[in-house]
Amino acid sequence: MDENSREVITAIHAVRMASSLCQRVGRDRAEKESLLKSDRSPVTIADFGSQAIICRILGETFLGDTIIAEEDSDALRKPGHRRMLEQVTRYVQDIFPEATPEKTCSWIDFSSHRTPDRYWTLDPIDGTKGFLRGDQYAIALALIEEDTVKLGIMACPNLYPRHNEPQDRRGCLFLALRKKGSFQMDLDGRSKRPLAVSAVADPSEASFTESVEPDHADHLLHQRVPKRLGISNPPLKMDSQAKYGVVARGEAALYLRVPSPSEPGYMEKIWDHAAGSIIAEEAGGKVTDARGRPLDFSCGITLERNYGILASNGILHDSVLEAIALG
Repeated sequence: MDENSREVITAIHAVRMASSLCQRVGRDRAEKESLLKSDRSPVTIADFGSQAIICRILGETFLGDTIIAEEDSDALRKPGHRRMLEQVTRYVQDIFPEATPEKTCSWIDFSSHRTPDRYWTLDPIDGTKGFLRGDQYAIALALIEEDTVKLGIMACPNLYPRHNEPQDRRGCLFLALRKKGSFQMDLDGRSKRPLAVSAVADPSEASFTESVEPDHADHLLHQRVPKRLGISNPPLKMDSQAKYGVVARGEAALYLRVPSPSEPGYMEKIWDHAAGSIIAEEAGGKVTDARGRPLDFSCGITLERNYGILASNGILHDSVLEAIALG
């Protein structure tokens, strides 16, 4: 597979179309229209619309492929949520005029939780709370073959293109191909450049990134680990897999996510890490769980054989693992 393959061209097109929908929802201030799922996390018009668009494009292009995506249309189909379904449909119609409420739901539900030898994994909006705040979020899509991530694409509509030019216009598209490198471009596909992780070798000079939201993470350990390493730079708090992107381009040397001890059964979902992990790895970084084990995408929709996440520039990886192991 290369950059001119059908998979890459189609996936970039799908993610760009979904990104356009999400941006329109934000401009219209319609993002506040949301539902709460069973885990109390929000799902918005943009989540549903993004998934409908990407699943429709992939499903009609790659007829034999499975798509494992985060959302389904069950809540939208309830009588009390008819207004929200109509809103989602109107946004989808901007891309596919033939969309109806029923077609929109069927496109959302094209996804399946089966895991064959080749499948796509999709988070239509990773970082929904960030999206609701007008902060960082990502549309994250990955292709997995025989339990290995082969392709990762991530649109970050609110992320500035270069960390030393934060006032520049926002919006980035990340692309990574296994053994072919990691790249960043504008959301329109232009200004493509290769990415490389930070060369920082002294932990005291490193910067790190972590989630804004306190959910699921052991924040006391997140405070202890940098102190043990002598890291004095304040953490770059950021929603979504955009954190993998800033590691890939050298803005942060570390991304840490250790599960909260209050949630001993918590397991990461594959759509939260597949795209981001290959983007960081192909930029020269290293991604494991918090115990140093490679991420295992062979267990269905969860990373059940892994504990937490550590993405780094590779140079500092073992030092961070040692600091985590001290508890």
